[in-house]
Amino acid sequence: MRRAWRIALIGLGVLTLVLLGQMGARYLGLLTPRDTPEERSALLSPFYKVYLPDSGQGPFPTALLASGCDGPHDNMARWAGMLNEQGWAAVMVDSHAPRDYLDFQVWRLICAGQIFTGTERAGDLAVALEDVRGMAFADPDRLLLFGASHGGWAVMDLLSQAATPRPPQGLSRWPGDPQARGLAGVLGALVAYPYCGPGSLAARQGWAAEIPVEMILVRDDEITDEQACLDIATGQTAVRPVAVTVLENATHGFDQQEREALSTLEFSPEATTTALGLGRDFVTRISAPESAPGN
Repeated sequence: MRRAWRIALIGLGVLTLVLLGQMGARYLGLLTPRDTPEERSALLSPFYKVYLPDSGQGPFPTALLASGCDGPHDNMARWAGMLNEQGWAAVMVDSHAPRDYLDFQVWRLICAGQIFTGTERAGDLAVALEDVRGMAFADPDRLLLFGASHGGWAVMDLLSQAATPRPPQGLSRWPGDPQARGLAGVLGALVAYPYCGPGSLAARQGWAAEIPVEMILVRDDEITDEQACLDIATGQTAVRPVAVTVLENATHGFDQQEREALSTLEFSPEATTTALGLGRDFVTRISAPESAPGN
C-alpha cells in the first residue's frame, strides 16, 4: 500500500514538473506556434469591430481596444463610446473568437495563465495596428492602444517587445516597416487593471518606447497585484513617466457589467465614470502636438 502511494506521489510530482515545464516554455515562447503577419491578419480581420464617431470627417484618430481574458464584453463598447465622443474611431481587436477561445469556456485557461499569454497576444496588436493603418477612416499618424486586464498585459508587452528587432512571440516577423516595430503613429497607451506579474515581459524588462502611458488600477486588486504595476511605473521613470491612478472601493473589472453568475467582481458605475473621465483627459493630452513622441 505504501509502495503504491509512493508511486502515485512520484507520478504526481513528475506530472507537475512536466506541466510547469510546459508553462515555462510557453511563457518563453518555445511552444508558441508561429505564423506570418499576413496569416495573423487573415485570422483576426474578419472579427474586427469598428466604432466610428457620429459626426466629423475622417480620417479619424483611432484607438485599438483589447479586452480582458474572458473576451470582449460591454466594457469595450463603453470605452469605444467615450472615444467616439472625443472624435476618435475605435477598433475592437477580438483575439478570442478567431481561435474559438470562447467555446466551452476555454477563456478560463487564459485567465489562469495556462494558454495564450499577453506576450503572445501582443502580436495580435502589432498586426492589427498595421491593418488599421490601411483603413480609410483611420489616421495612421494618430493611434492609441487601450487594454483592460489581459489586454493591458498585451499592450505593455508590445511596448516591451518593440525594444528589440525580434517580433512578438508567435510572429515570424514584424508587420509593415520592421524598423518601426509596430509602433509607428502610436501616440500613447492606456491600460486598465493590467496583469503585471512575473509572466509579464514588461515587468521583467520594462520598455524603451517613448510614448505616454497611463495606468488605471484598483486598490487591493484580488485578480492582479496593483503593486507590481506600480513597480513597473516606477521603473519607467528614466524613459518617460507613467501616469498612474489607483481607484478606491472598486474591484478588478469594475467597468464590465456582463460577467459570470458566480463572479465576485462588481460593476461600479462610479469607478467606470471616473475611469472614462481619465481616459478622456488622456486622449485630449496625447492629441496635443507637444505630446508627440520625442517632444
